[in-house]
Amino acid sequence: MAAKILPVVKLATKVTIAGGAIYVAYDSGLIGGSEEGSVALARAKAAVPPAVEEWTKYFGFELPATPKIEFSPLDAWNSGVQKSIHALSVAPSTMNDYTKQGLQYLKDFSK
Repeated sequence: MAAKILPVVKLATKVTIAGGAIYVAYDSGLIGGSEEGSVALARAKAAVPPAVEEWTKYFGFELPATPKIEFSPLDAWNSGVQKSIHALSVAPSTMNDYTKQGLQYLKDFSK
């Protein structure tokens, strides 16, 4: 009986953890738009250093200073969307060129 219940309990635990992670990500604004992502990143930048400092004092070890990285999710999102849309817009002509090159290769190869 326990052998039949154990896989169900494992699956229920995994689904619960995944659902909780998705809920927390959505609630904190990570799954929203780029503006919400920027706000969530700013909150994380403000919350993580004090937490890390507290844990390093608790465990008694020293971490090196973190490098300053200027990253804007808004700009990264926009450039990613622009590159994706550009790739989709040139895909038909690019495929046409590749097809012509492939056919020419086959013609040259068969001679």
